[in-house]
Amino acid sequence: MPAYMLAHLRKAEELHPEVLEYLERIQSTMDPFGGRFLVHGGPIEVFEGEWPGDIVMLEFPSMDHARNFYNSAAYQEIQPLRANHLMGELVIVEGVEPDHDSAEMAAGLRRATAC
Repeated sequence: MPAYMLAHLRKAEELHPEVLEYLERIQSTMDPFGGRFLVHGGPIEVFEGEWPGDIVMLEFPSMDHARNFYNSAAYQEIQPLRANHLMGELVIVEGVEPDHDSAEMAAGLRRATAC
């Protein structure tokens, strides 16, 4: 099942040169793990709540691929180039099967929580 790495990054007052270096180098660290960008800081339209910052979303073939990418020596070498200048949160989440049905999921949750 695919896995997604989501980053919510706050906008920096100035774009630090190290962030540009990070951007130049990140794709080569993702390639060995099958990672690709799905979203990379495009326009955001907020419907509910507040969203200060940008969104970056990467897709990997699995949770293991995403974890291995993040923990790889190549990525850990460049990670501070971003993290030292852009504050935010980073999470990995597993995707759903192509035939995922939220109504079926709700029925299962109802059965599991029935008294």
